[in-house]
Amino acid sequence: MSQTVHFQGNPVAVQGSIPQAGDKAQPFTLVAKDLSDVTLGQFAGKRKVLNIFPSIDTGVCAASVRKFNQLAGELDNTVVLCISADLPFAQSRFCGAEGLSNVVTLSTLRAPEFLQTYGVGIADGGLKGLAARAVVVIDENDNVVYSELVNESPTNQTTMRHWLR
Repeated sequence: MSQTVHFQGNPVAVQGSIPQAGDKAQPFTLVAKDLSDVTLGQFAGKRKVLNIFPSIDTGVCAASVRKFNQLAGELDNTVVLCISADLPFAQSRFCGAEGLSNVVTLSTLRAPEFLQTYGVGIADGGLKGLAARAVVVIDENDNVVYSELVNESPTNQTTMRHWLR
């Protein structure tokens, strides 16, 4: 199945289907800033917010990481995972320069299957092979409670916050 988002006003195809509320979150292994593997299972018993985006080096994506860092500081028993194709070094550099310590940055380096599994792989255009912007909220039992494939508008934080209460 293919979905469409917009990038700079142009439609872009996205492969797969983003998980829907009620789905069981699929396991994944991504790469941390120290190049270690990190799995979904390492966050067992916590709520997980997956902030998925193409690159931390774009203004919109960088702003989302700042916003989610603020949100993460306000939530109990919740981890915010900021996931992109950036090298872990770039993610770490950005968070260090910005003073962001409430989010966990993870890279799809060595894990391109994540894009298909979570239905966020950009299928065409200049960003082919990167992740489309998306948010997936997963409860303590690894059930998806909210998901949104994000167009060029900001994430619907009001709706997302509802599911994090």
